[in-house]
Amino acid sequence: MHSATEQTPPPADTTAPSAHTASRVPAWLARLATIVATGFGSGLSPKAPGTVGTLWAWVVFALSAPHMGDGHWAMVMAVGIPLGVWVSSVAAVWLGHADPSAVVVDEILAFWLVLWLITPCSWQQQLAAFVLFRFFDAVKPGPVGWADRLFHQRSERPWLAWWQTGIGIMLDDFVAAGCTLFIMAWWRF
Repeated sequence: MHSATEQTPPPADTTAPSAHTASRVPAWLARLATIVATGFGSGLSPKAPGTVGTLWAWVVFALSAPHMGDGHWAMVMAVGIPLGVWVSSVAAVWLGHADPSAVVVDEILAFWLVLWLITPCSWQQQLAAFVLFRFFDAVKPGPVGWADRLFHQRSERPWLAWWQTGIGIMLDDFVAAGCTLFIMAWWRF
């Protein structure tokens, strides 16, 4: 029987981040962070978890947009990004991999940013943004690939390596969002 503060993640692979700081996270909180990091289960899809997570983000955005103004979305981003870094870091340790495919909070937050900044727009424009975002996130051309590789080198300081994991998970998706927004802005004019 495990105590409430004991964390027993599955066997880790060699690319897993250091659990030095993460080991202080109680198991219940690590599980909750992993639930959030996996997009409340949307990232657990056996096929294309990033695409499923992005679709989940689109549905949630569509349902909540009528009730949310720019200030609300700005608050979601201000709170969501640092929270996303933290839950991604914890989930990476819990799942035993430096960038688990099940972690989709990065896709969710980045695509919410795209949708927030392009609306009001038609569903066809939102679909175009979805396709562009998924292309940049999956193929990782140019700056997206650079951002993906940037934090994958391990730091010699365990606490920094732990945070680097979450930043690395999130950064390439926000660069993909920036590329999507650039193309969408160019396309509109």
